[in-house]
Parts: sequence; structure tokens; C-alpha cells
Amino acid sequence: MDALLQNFFNLPIYGQVFPYLLQGLWTTVWLSALVIPLGAAGGLGLALVLNQSTRRAPRWAAVAFIDFFRAFPPLVLLVFVYFGLPFLGWEIPKLGAVLLGFLLNNAAYYAEVFRAGLEAVPSGQMEAARSTGLTRMQALRHVVVPQAVKNVLPDLVSNSIEVVKLTTIASVVGLPELLRAARDAQSLVYNPSPVVLAALMYLVLLWPLTRWMARLEHHRLRRR
Repeated sequence: MDALLQNFFNLPIYGQVFPYLLQGLWTTVWLSALVIPLGAAGGLGLALVLNQSTRRAPRWAAVAFIDFFRAFPPLVLLVFVYFGLPFLGWEIPKLGAVLLGFLLNNAAYYAEVFRAGLEAVPSGQMEAARSTGLTRMQALRHVVVPQAVKNVLPDLVSNSIEVVKLTTIASVVGLPELLRAARDAQSLVYNPSPVVLAALMYLVLLWPLTRWMARLEHHRLRRR
């Protein structure tokens, strides 16, 4: 038991590395605040193409995009964007590479969530909105999309939680997010306690979101 505490729950080491891990946590927070809206916007655009376009070519292109980037490993994608694109003459800074990689990956997942939400909105809602004089874009913005988001809000929260955890791969291009900070601290103190502390910090960060997601799901089930 003492060995377990010394190697994984070493309080003196926790106190020693906490300020450094706090900086990594801040990086994780602001990075998540950038990539989640970016991916959600891209996913909504793809979902609208699938749900609203009457032409086959855009729909097939959206399906191909979604299938490819859902199947492609995000870590390999980020490595290719940052280390591979310069060979094609495109130099991308670290943050730009992370934003592009997360946009491509997350948009594919958010698209499926939004598509389900849009398909759950009765077609009569669009017709009713258009009958009031709204244009198609106005009807989508003010009537259809808000209902679609409400339909799948728990799934959006769940997907966003996964995105926060996925930000750990940003360390592959040198961004000092929380897990990278924990690994660096581990190499200095020769003890895995910093990694455990990082896991606890993720737990504190994401626990309120998981509880909120559970409440949203509960309310959705009660409405059925």
C-alpha cells in the first residue's frame, strides 16, 4: 500500500508539480475553446449539405469527407498536417496545424450528430417558417437548426467531452497541454504521480460536463 501511495499518490510531488500542470491545464482549456466551436461549425455545415442539398455531388462529397476522416486516425492526421504538408510547400505553425487537424477530424463526428438532429425536425417546420415570409436560410437559422441542436444537445456535449480528451494529441507537435506537462514533470521527478494528478485534473474539469450531459439525457427521455 505504501508503495502504491509513493508511486501514484505522492502528495509532496503533487504540490511540487501542480503549478506546472496548471499551466498545461490552461493550454488544454483554451485549445478546447478553439477546436470545439471550429469542429462544430464544420460539422453543422456538412450536416446541412447532407440534409438540405438536392444535388448528388455535394452530398457524395460530404459523405466521403465524413467517412474518411472518421476512419482516419487523428494522431496520424495531425502528424501529416504538421510534418507532411511542409514537403508540399505549406509551412503551418503548431497551433495552425492543430486547428486544421482537429477541424478535419471533429467536423466529421459533429456532422453525424447534427445530421441526426436535423432529420428529427419535421419537414413541416421548414414549410411553416417559409409561409411566414422567411427565406430558406432564415428558416434554417431561426427555426430548423435551433430545434436540431436541442434534439441532440446531450450528444453534442458528449462529443465535446471526447474532444477535450483528444487534445492530448496536440503534444505530438509540441503544444504543452496537460498530459504533455505531466509527462515532462514525470521525467523530472522519476515518479508517475504527475500523470495521476493530470488525470485527476481532467476529472475535475470534465465531471460537471458529464453530469450536465446525464441531466440533459434524462430530460430528453422524459419528454418522449
